[in-house]
Amino acid sequence: MTAPPPPPLPYQGGPPGWYPPPPPRKKTKWWVLGGIVLAVLMVIVTGAVVLLVITSDGDVTATEVEVGTCLAEIPAGAEVSRLKTVDCDQTHAGEVFALLTIPDGDFPGRQAIDAFATNCAPELGIYSPRSTTDDGVQLYVLYPTAETWADGDRAVTCIATLDPPRTGSIKG
Repeated sequence: MTAPPPPPLPYQGGPPGWYPPPPPRKKTKWWVLGGIVLAVLMVIVTGAVVLLVITSDGDVTATEVEVGTCLAEIPAGAEVSRLKTVDCDQTHAGEVFALLTIPDGDFPGRQAIDAFATNCAPELGIYSPRSTTDDGVQLYVLYPTAETWADGDRAVTCIATLDPPRTGSIKG
């Protein structure tokens, strides 16, 4: 009987013609690439948000204003979709003093809306009693059109125009 072969020596290679398995592929490059892509996306999104905030600069849709909102200028034109707002401590040409809501239903037509808008005058007296005797304060009204009515707009926005423009709210 022959003796079994001796155990292999440490660091000894395998049998002839044998090669060790290849080392596992490193996934580090994919993590680095993924991190770079994520960083670039974050920079793009942050830049877009900053750009949006800077360019909006108080520019809001006509349906976003609230009572007490001051306007940098009174919009021109028959149809107004955006307004430029400012803080009332800055010089402004108008101030929203009431938001009235026309009841739901079919579009009532321009004459009915004009009749409804006459409710703005008494609201000015409530919001700013001294403005009713101030010749520099006039009324300007934004109201829904047939197109905006179809989108759900029912707001009549009552605005006090200020000529000359002023600083500070007219409320009270």
